[in-house]
Amino acid sequence: MTTSSHLDYDYDFVPPPDAPVFTPTMEEFKDSLAYFEKIRVIGEQYGICKIKPPDEWQPPFAVDVDKLRFTPRIQRLNELEAHTRIKLNFLDQVAKFWELQGSSLKIPIVEKRALDLFTLKKYVNKEGGLEFVNTEKRWGKVAAELGFNPLNSTKIGNLLKTHYERILYPLDVFEKEEGKKIKDEINIEEEISPKKEEGGRKGRMGASRMQHVEDDSKSFSKELARLQFFGAGPKLPGMPDNKSMKEKTRGVKLNFEYDPLAKYMCQNCGKGDAEEQMLLCDGCDDSYHTFCLMPPLAEIPQGDWRCPKCVLAEVSKPMEAFGFEQAQKEYTLQSFGEMADQFKSDYFNMPVHLIPMSLVEREYWRILDNIDEDVMVEYGADLHTMDHGSGFPTHGSKHLSADDLVYADSEWNLNNLPVVPNSILKQIDMDISGMKVPWLYVGMCFSTFCWHVEDHWTPSINFLHWGEPKTWYGIPAKYAEKAEAVMRESAKELFQSQPDLLHHIVTTMNPNVLQAHGVPVYRMDQYAGEFIITFPRGYHAGFNHGYNLAEAVNFAPPDWLEIGRKCVEHYSLMRRFCVFCHDELVCKMATHPESLTLQVAAICYKDMLTMVETEKVHRRALLEGGIKEAEREAFELLPEDERQCAICKTTCFISALTTINGRDDQEIVCLRHFSRMDVDPSNLILRYRYTLDELATLLQGLKVRAESYETWTSKVRAALEAKGEDRMEFVDLKKMYTEARDHKYPESELLEALQLTVEEADKCQMVAQQLCNNQGKVRTRLGADAKYRLTVEELQLFANQLETLPAKVSGHEGVTDLLDNVAKFQQQAARLLERDIVEVEEIEKCLEAGELLEIDLQEVNQLRAKSDQLTWLEEVKEFVEDPSEVTVEASKQLEAAGMSLQPHPNVERGLAKLKGLRLTLEGWEEKAAACLSAIPKLGLMEVERLVAEGESLSTALPTLEKLTEACRKAREWWARAEALQKPENYPYLDTLEALVGRGRPLPIRLDPLNQLETQVASARAWRERTARVFLKKNSHYNLLEVLSPRYEFDKDKKKKKRSNEDLSVRHPIFQGLSAVQLSDPQEIVNAFKQAEQNELVSMRDLRDKNLATERAEGNCMLDCELCREQFQPGSVPLPRTGPHKSRDRPNSLRDIKFLCPACLRSRRPRLETILSLLVSLQKLTVRLPEGEALQCLTERAMAWQDRARTVLATPELSAALAKLSISRGERGDGEDQEDETSDSDGDGPSSPRKRLGGEPGLVLTLAARTIVQLEDLMMEGDLLEVSLDEVAHIWRILQATPGRRDKKYPELDQLEAELVAAREERKKEKIKKRMQMTEQGSAEERERKKLRKKKKEEARRAEIAAADSDDDCSASSPKCRRPTGKQVHWVQCDRCELWYHLFCIGLKPHNIKEDEDFNCKNCVGKHGSTKRLPGKKPKQVERSESGSDMDTD
Repeated sequence: MTTSSHLDYDYDFVPPPDAPVFTPTMEEFKDSLAYFEKIRVIGEQYGICKIKPPDEWQPPFAVDVDKLRFTPRIQRLNELEAHTRIKLNFLDQVAKFWELQGSSLKIPIVEKRALDLFTLKKYVNKEGGLEFVNTEKRWGKVAAELGFNPLNSTKIGNLLKTHYERILYPLDVFEKEEGKKIKDEINIEEEISPKKEEGGRKGRMGASRMQHVEDDSKSFSKELARLQFFGAGPKLPGMPDNKSMKEKTRGVKLNFEYDPLAKYMCQNCGKGDAEEQMLLCDGCDDSYHTFCLMPPLAEIPQGDWRCPKCVLAEVSKPMEAFGFEQAQKEYTLQSFGEMADQFKSDYFNMPVHLIPMSLVEREYWRILDNIDEDVMVEYGADLHTMDHGSGFPTHGSKHLSADDLVYADSEWNLNNLPVVPNSILKQIDMDISGMKVPWLYVGMCFSTFCWHVEDHWTPSINFLHWGEPKTWYGIPAKYAEKAEAVMRESAKELFQSQPDLLHHIVTTMNPNVLQAHGVPVYRMDQYAGEFIITFPRGYHAGFNHGYNLAEAVNFAPPDWLEIGRKCVEHYSLMRRFCVFCHDELVCKMATHPESLTLQVAAICYKDMLTMVETEKVHRRALLEGGIKEAEREAFELLPEDERQCAICKTTCFISALTTINGRDDQEIVCLRHFSRMDVDPSNLILRYRYTLDELATLLQGLKVRAESYETWTSKVRAALEAKGEDRMEFVDLKKMYTEARDHKYPESELLEALQLTVEEADKCQMVAQQLCNNQGKVRTRLGADAKYRLTVEELQLFANQLETLPAKVSGHEGVTDLLDNVAKFQQQAARLLERDIVEVEEIEKCLEAGELLEIDLQEVNQLRAKSDQLTWLEEVKEFVEDPSEVTVEASKQLEAAGMSLQPHPNVERGLAKLKGLRLTLEGWEEKAAACLSAIPKLGLMEVERLVAEGESLSTALPTLEKLTEACRKAREWWARAEALQKPENYPYLDTLEALVGRGRPLPIRLDPLNQLETQVASARAWRERTARVFLKKNSHYNLLEVLSPRYEFDKDKKKKKRSNEDLSVRHPIFQGLSAVQLSDPQEIVNAFKQAEQNELVSMRDLRDKNLATERAEGNCMLDCELCREQFQPGSVPLPRTGPHKSRDRPNSLRDIKFLCPACLRSRRPRLETILSLLVSLQKLTVRLPEGEALQCLTERAMAWQDRARTVLATPELSAALAKLSISRGERGDGEDQEDETSDSDGDGPSSPRKRLGGEPGLVLTLAARTIVQLEDLMMEGDLLEVSLDEVAHIWRILQATPGRRDKKYPELDQLEAELVAAREERKKEKIKKRMQMTEQGSAEERERKKLRKKKKEEARRAEIAAADSDDDCSASSPKCRRPTGKQVHWVQCDRCELWYHLFCIGLKPHNIKEDEDFNCKNCVGKHGSTKRLPGKKPKQVERSESGSDMDTD
């Protein structure tokens, strides 16, 4: 492959001048053939031209690039150019000659370049031959003509002489001698051969001529057979000759039948001597002396040797027809593009986009003219779009969008152009690939299309879809024959072996060579998105600058028919096959003349007339020549090869000659060959498709169609010039216009005038009919629109226009009547407008009559204005007289309507009245709006007065309805409030809250509302105070549940924490009571009594169930004293036991009473605290469910306390208490010295305030009945949410009984140590797990997890602390110090009712006196007095470890 080092930038190629470029407008671009006709006169002068479509015409590329696969043709560039191929053929001949002589040819190098042997021989022959050049010593001149340095011509001339004599002269001598021998043999044969008589030639029709034709057709068919797949040849090649080709021969052997020794004799001298110098041919075994050969051989050749006869036979073989061979590799568009870009980039050694086009063009022709360059490219040419798809969108394309439809229907779509209405190819039924159906061309750099004209000399169009440009060269049609002559003369050797070489599109020639011989050549660069047009018989060629894809097709405008007939005659002379039958095409169009356009019919008539006249002449010659037989033949039904002329290869259709009673496959000939045929006419028969009469009929049909235009024009001119009553009816005139369109008459000024007349008459008739139809009918939507109406002046002009139209239209009389009605209306309207007093009905009646005229009348507008004024004044009168139902908006609308009327005194007065009324309404609306948003709110009486004022103005005021509704709700609320304030009514809190909630949003001041809000606030304050006394922090029980008997004993059921304010859900005790029962206190008490009994029964069942469960004796378990359920020490909080160093701290669980969290629901205050709450409750005027529950709880607690004291007062239990008291008395001296450090967050009454102890081993022996009675009594006491000393006394007694004394309890220190160890173990496991996660996770993730765990741990600790601690000390400065110890003393402020640790406020129990009030620091600062009121005890209590409230003493 040639590389960049071979580039000759000084190669002298002069680009031809450019062909014209046309840029049509979008309007011109619509009709493709019309635009071709417009530019044809200019384009034919150049042979080619370029069309640049409008910028907005951008067709999409429709080929499926992924599925397109093709096999390109291989092109060797130095074989394409005619002169270069001649040189290559000559070199092949010289090399073959020396190869047969036993030597190999080596091309000499002279002046560092290969010697051009062909040119050397050419110039030597030009100078007179070798002998003359040697004699005249002209080798220097030959060297100069070959382009060598003239200063060194003598030396170079001697080298050329040596090389010529060594290489070329033996071939010259051989050809000269063998040619002389052949000529002598021919002369001898002619002398001894007898002459044949003339009659012997009449065996078949024109035997010798037919034999010559057969030889030519055989040679021609051989070329086609080779080129139909590999060459670019014609679109529909003829049938290849299947006869065997001549076998290659290596010489003619002699017949040794009579003389066996003859083969050992020299074939030149006939002697057999000098055997050592005898050569034996390796081809035919003939013998020759070396000195008998011409030229003689000096020595025996080393390799194979052929005799002169074998050499002559081999060298004289005709050259095989040249064509492009097919590549072996199949490409996709992508792979071919990659290959093409790589080739170009490597060849020029620079990026593809930087290579100038001028360099590519100059290098292209340099390669073609250089025999040493061996550049091979590939060209994907002639790809059928039926197989690979078209680049233009079609209706069969996939994913066709609405925008693509425009291009699918465009005439410039190459799939549509051959079949547009005015195209001749449209009349051909079959799809001719490449001619009627487009071909695709995928090119690369240097890929070539050689000089050729299109089949049947049709024009062609090529569109470059995308890629790099193409360069085209074109020759005008009038220089086509001269171009062919120049090519034949310049390349005689090629045309001698291939006379039809130009038909195969495999040979090109440098444009500069053609220009030098007087043939004008023009060039054009085609870029993507541009069309190239080639004109009829315009030779064109070109090459590609790089990777691109183009699409091409032929088309045939009407004026091509004449050129097409000349082409068929030329094909007949050249004996070339036709792609389609021209006569058949013309006859087919003649059979359907009505389907042809006028232009096509006229041109077809002219062409067919020529055809018919020629046919008449030929048939007359047959008749005169003696041919009598004839029969009809449907040539269109015969295969193509059976209806081709045996002489000229033309496809026959009108008629043909053949022999009588011949075979089915017999040959036929055209009628034109009859005069030169040497055949007996009696053996011939005429086969015809149409008779002459039938042809005349067809011709007449075309004539009528072509001349119908003249008849039509005369009628139209007469119709357009007619006046008055001679005018034609509009219907008839319109028929003439329709005829022109149906018959596709050409565009002309007459047709345009007729079109304008028809359009104008049509509009006038439509307007006239519309005007007539509207008379007396209801107005249409169109008629109601004033912009579509005519004025009186326009109506008069329209009537005059109807008189002057060239046609009579219907509705003319109606227009005249309309003018009369308009005049009558104008008179009546003038009378009404002059009167001051007139009825609206009368005006409306006249107005309706005027509007029905559908004419733009000034009187109509004046009447309408007066009617609107009268109507508005009536509305204002009704509005002012009865404004009860009007609003401000209605007043504004009516006022705006008045402002739009024409000025009039009555209208102005009405507007003044409306404005006054509107201002009054707006003033009331402002007062009402201020009332709704007033702060403070207005009283009910004031609002009602405002409402009465608004009702007197209008009942439809928007704000009036709001105020009326507010007054109604306020009265209802007031009545309800007064009813609830009566002494006999004692409402619940939720009833009052609902009433207060309804009263607050009302925009009216309600006097009882403040009193009700005070009552509600007092009740809520009491409930919150009670909740602080009873409820633990974060407790999931509400206050009512704690105060009421238990109703749920399912400990597995998780209870959600409910807010204390969530009182909308009634307690189950109250849910079964009606409204009447709820108002009866006795019913409430009974419901509580029943709930208490149910609680006792359920608790006993639960205790029995838990006791029946298998007890874990071996394990350390906590037993709940109430429900008897066992718990793991780690699963529930342990009871507080005080500091480790305290002397009163118990050592074992035996000394601690344990109640589980489910049984210990509240703080369990002392009874004295509850009594103070009940005193506050009595002051409230509102019923509270919690208050009633607290009363029932107190009564129940006091009843139980009485029973317990009675039981404890028995002798047996008194003695037991005495023993315990003695034990206590022994330790009593140190009690007063105890520090107030005990924790108040106990878990229940497990540790009484007073430590009832005894000797550690003290055992009380009681009766079994007494123990059972005490157990049952203690169970009832534990159910109470009240701290009572009697419960602790009973528990201490029971703990001293043998049954409990014998029970083993773990040591507290050991248990706590085990729990601490377990916690540490779990902590270590967590740390270990955290370390593992640290190794796996990122630092950021570890921080997030650590933070989440920390928050979770703090929340858990807060929950445990809340569960373990019920401390709510209100000390703030300093903050609560959370005292711990066995006993913690509390005191309550009598003003703010907050609780404080005595330790936190710096007091001791003896500082608090029961007969004086206690005020905290905050209350003292606010009220400025610390005086205690006599007669009141301070609320000073002491809480034990269990959280129970007890007296200090």
